[in-house]
Amino acid sequence: MDKKKIIYVGKFLLKIIVTVLLVYLISKKIDFVKVKDIFLKSNPLFLVLAFLAYVASQFVASWRLLNFLQSIGMRVGYWYNLRLYFLGLFYNVFLPGGIGGDGFKIYILRKKYQLPTKRIVLAILLDRVSGVWAIGMLGVALIILIPKIEIAATLPVLALVLGTAIYYGGLRKFFPDYASNFIIKHVKASAVQSLQLISVIFILLSQGFSGKFSPYLFSFLVSSLASVIPVTFGGFGLREYVMTHASGIFDMDQALAVFVTLTFLLLSTIAALPGMYFVYRSTEFSNPPSEEEAEAFEKEADKVIEEQSPSV
Repeated sequence: MDKKKIIYVGKFLLKIIVTVLLVYLISKKIDFVKVKDIFLKSNPLFLVLAFLAYVASQFVASWRLLNFLQSIGMRVGYWYNLRLYFLGLFYNVFLPGGIGGDGFKIYILRKKYQLPTKRIVLAILLDRVSGVWAIGMLGVALIILIPKIEIAATLPVLALVLGTAIYYGGLRKFFPDYASNFIIKHVKASAVQSLQLISVIFILLSQGFSGKFSPYLFSFLVSSLASVIPVTFGGFGLREYVMTHASGIFDMDQALAVFVTLTFLLLSTIAALPGMYFVYRSTEFSNPPSEEEAEAFEKEADKVIEEQSPSV
C-alpha cells in the first residue's frame, strides 16, 4: 500500500473513531429513545416545509457558486452548474471516499473550461468562505437577541464590520477577480444561511414549539461552523455534540436540540438524492476518476496551460 493510500485509510478510520466517540458522549447526556419519540410525533406538514426551505437554500447556494466561477471567466450556465452542484452533494453524502464531491466538480470544470486548477479550487474555497461570513453575520444578529449572552450589542456588530472590511480588503488585494460583485455574492450567502435557519424553525414548529427560537438558531449556526472541521462524516456527531453542550448554556431541551440537527441531517440527505441520477443515469458527466487519475490529469493540463500562457 503506497503512502497516499495509507493516509486515506488513516483519515477514514479517524473519522469513524471520532464519530463513534462523539455519539457515545452524546448518548451519556441524552436519551435517544426520547429523540425517536419526538420525531414520531412530528407534524409532517412542517417537516415538508423544512425540506423545501433547505432545498431552496441549495438552489441559492448553487447560484452563489456560479458567481464565483463566472468571476474567473467561466461561461457556466445556471442549470449546468445546478446539475453539477447536486452531483457534488450526492458524492459528499453517499460516496465520501475518493476525491469527493468538490474534487469531482473541480475535475469536470477543469476538463471542460481549461483553466488552471488553482483558480477553480480558489473559486470553490472562497464560495465556502462567503458562507462562513454569512454564518457570522447571522450569529451576530442572534447574539443580540439572547439575554444569556451578556455582552454589549456594539461589540459583536463592531467585530462583524471590522472583520468584513478586512475580509473584503484581503480579497481586493490578493484575489481581485474573486472580489467582483462582492455584495451580490454575500447577499446570496446570507440568503442560503437564512433559508437554512427557516428550515430549523419549521423543524421546531413540527413539535408545536412556542418558546424562544434564537438560542436554538444560534446554537445551530455554531454547530454548522464546527461541522466544517473534517473529523466526522458530514458533521454527523459533531453537530449533535455542540447542540448538547449548548443546551446546558442556553437552557434548551437537549433532546429537542439533538432532534433538530438529526432531522436537518436527514432532510439534507434526502435533498442530495437527485444527484444519483447524474451519477448513474446521465451521460452528461463522465464516471469519476480515481485520485491518481485526477491528479495526473490536472498536473498535465496545468503544465500545458503554463506553456501556452506563461502569464496565467
